[in-house]
Amino acid sequence: MVEKKLTWKQLVLVASLIFGMFFGAGNLIFPIQLGQLSGGNWLPATIGFLITGTVVPFLAMMAVSLTNSQSVYDIAKPVAPWFGTVFLVAIHLTIGPFFGTPRTAATAFSMGIAPFVPLRYQGVVMFVFSAVFFGLAYFLTVKESGLLKWVGKYLNPLFLGLLLVVLVLSLVLPMGDTHQAVSAAYQSNAAFQGILDGYNTMDGIALLALAVSVVYAVRGLGFQKQQVSKVLAKAGLLSILAEAVLYAVLVLVGTTSLGLFKASDNGGAAFAQIVSHYMGNFGTALTGVIVTLAVFTTAMGLFVSFAQDLHRVFPKVSYLWWLRVIAFGSFVTANAGLTNIVAWSVPVLMLLYPFALVLILLSLFSKYFKKSPVVYRFVVASVTVPAFLDALASSPLATTSHVQSLVNGYHHFVPFAVLGFGWVVPAVVGTVLGVSGYLLTNSKRVTALD
Repeated sequence: MVEKKLTWKQLVLVASLIFGMFFGAGNLIFPIQLGQLSGGNWLPATIGFLITGTVVPFLAMMAVSLTNSQSVYDIAKPVAPWFGTVFLVAIHLTIGPFFGTPRTAATAFSMGIAPFVPLRYQGVVMFVFSAVFFGLAYFLTVKESGLLKWVGKYLNPLFLGLLLVVLVLSLVLPMGDTHQAVSAAYQSNAAFQGILDGYNTMDGIALLALAVSVVYAVRGLGFQKQQVSKVLAKAGLLSILAEAVLYAVLVLVGTTSLGLFKASDNGGAAFAQIVSHYMGNFGTALTGVIVTLAVFTTAMGLFVSFAQDLHRVFPKVSYLWWLRVIAFGSFVTANAGLTNIVAWSVPVLMLLYPFALVLILLSLFSKYFKKSPVVYRFVVASVTVPAFLDALASSPLATTSHVQSLVNGYHHFVPFAVLGFGWVVPAVVGTVLGVSGYLLTNSKRVTALD
């Protein structure tokens, strides 16, 4: 059979789909905030941010493709079937109705609608806005085949065009230079802090789920088997390179904005200030359009991946029913407010990311140990306690005396724990033990056969 050739048009279309599905409002506002907080140390902070903001999502997508996984369940299943189910549900609840998807509508409202609505009416308007927002996302994702058309071909290019106008103005007419004050967290460990800030985008765990939709889209273009991985590698690389450049520019804009503004409480407010500086009242309206387009493409991708994956794990519940679950659940949570959503998502991400990162790496190298459950179980078990302690350290409970004592001991005795990476050394130890167990078991099997 003659291999189907990838055209430039198809490459750009798939890259646009990948970019549009996981570049949402968080990816727009967190780099701006990073720039303001890191100040003169913006470069190492940006490098760290790019690791979790671009490299990890790309590796996640390749892990799904290379292992021929049909969902997040397949990525985690080698540990144990029950673990695969738990991990899939945890990821989809996090990037779905608990945090990720509600954040899309809440961010769009706070940056694009709230400035035009009196404070006493904002609750009612948010209720209506979120109902329309998630209702439209539901309507456009009822047919899975419509995802590539709407996201890749129409919404994403329009969003990029509007954003480009703002960024060009910021670079041509800078608000200040890059020699700005550095906040405490970025003075000595800017790169490590940047890596942790990249967690907030949720892209590392999101791409474990969203990659499945991209794989289906590529197959829909006529590519099969090994061709799918090749197409994803090329399109994914193009997408993350574009995103890396965009991230760097956004961070730089955030840093230079300190020449005119004080550091804002969040990147959304900072971005609104920057746009208003260059475009006045029109800029505020433009901000609303840009952000709404950005988050809406992300919401569509999250809707589809949530319904697809949970339908496969729980086949008795239809794809359409799961779409209704995420639409209604996101609508309810979104009305709790953006501040609450972001605050409570941090400890959950600190818990899930270590598992996601080790599973991605295990998947990429699984052919060398034949997906041995022994290796998977040792590695996952080794990061479990550190992941829970990292989550505890970043939660509101960290201020209580007993928890504070526990966390202080953890930070003191475990390498890199104080930086938020206490799981790294245990993961390495778990890998050594797991691979040793695999080699030992394999050698005994060979000996028995002889």
